[in-house]
This record gives sequence, C-alpha cells and structure tokens, in this order.
Amino acid sequence: MFFPDSFKVSTPSDREIQVSRDFDAPKRLVFDAFTKPELIRRWLLGPPGWTMPRCEVDLQVGGVYRYVWRCEHDGSQMAVGGAFREVIPLERLVATEKFDDAWYPGEALDTTLFIETRGITRTLITVLYESREARDTARRSGMERGMAAGYDRLEALLPAFTGERT
Repeated sequence: MFFPDSFKVSTPSDREIQVSRDFDAPKRLVFDAFTKPELIRRWLLGPPGWTMPRCEVDLQVGGVYRYVWRCEHDGSQMAVGGAFREVIPLERLVATEKFDDAWYPGEALDTTLFIETRGITRTLITVLYESREARDTARRSGMERGMAAGYDRLEALLPAFTGERT
C-alpha cells in the first residue's frame, strides 16, 4: 500500500517547518533507508534528473554527514552537511544542516522521529531555523516538491531494500 497523501508540511512555530510521511514498512527498514549511504543515494534525490554522487554518513553523536547532488541536465551541484547531535537507533536523529551555497541564512537543526504503528512507519521531521526569515525562505524554495518526490521514490523502493538490510 502506498501513502503519498500522507505527506504533510506545516509550520508549528515561527522558526519551524514540520514534514511527515507514512510508509508501509517496518521502522527498522525506514530507519536504514534514512541512515545507510547505499540506500540514501537511491531515493533522496528530489525531482527527476538529479543524482547523488557523494553520500557519507558517520552515524554517531559528533559524526558528520555529507550529501552532494548533481543535476544531469546542466551539471550543477548542491551540497549539504552537518553533524549528529543525537542518535537513538530506530527512534530519533538530531543533526545540524548547512548547505554549501546557503539559500537560507544560518544553520538549521533537523529532528527526525520514526514512529511505527501496526507495520506502518511515520517519519516526522522538524526543521528548526535560526530565524523566521530563514524558515520562510526555505518554505518558498520548492523544498516540498523535492521532498515529496524523494519520499514517493523511497516508498517504491522499500520492498527492494528488505533484502539489503545489514
């Protein structure tokens, strides 16, 4: 079963954007898809035409992550990185977020929760920006379209990921 209609974006405070999405998969599999580079680079691509030639994740408190995307059409790149502040396997990730070519001011703090109910896993991501201006800039960027496309891709790939768990 697919849940594209479960994709919701809200602004719970003047500095936050919250994104939720349900997946027809156990929490272990969804957590792996969010934390293992070999899986991340297959779904976290945004709209069609983008690849992820670089994906690094050191999943521990103080560890860093780095994603670099490349547009197949014009060769342009976009990159983001940060550090993990909290890692509770299968439950919660907290990490900083800063783009190389920042399109919003400052650094953001991402909190991702994984909540499973009867085999359906909801991801709930809250992004805390340094200011209302930064949040509003991010909201106007089209990030929602890219995230929705990535999540739809993830949902289609999750059955294949079952055999790739480590």
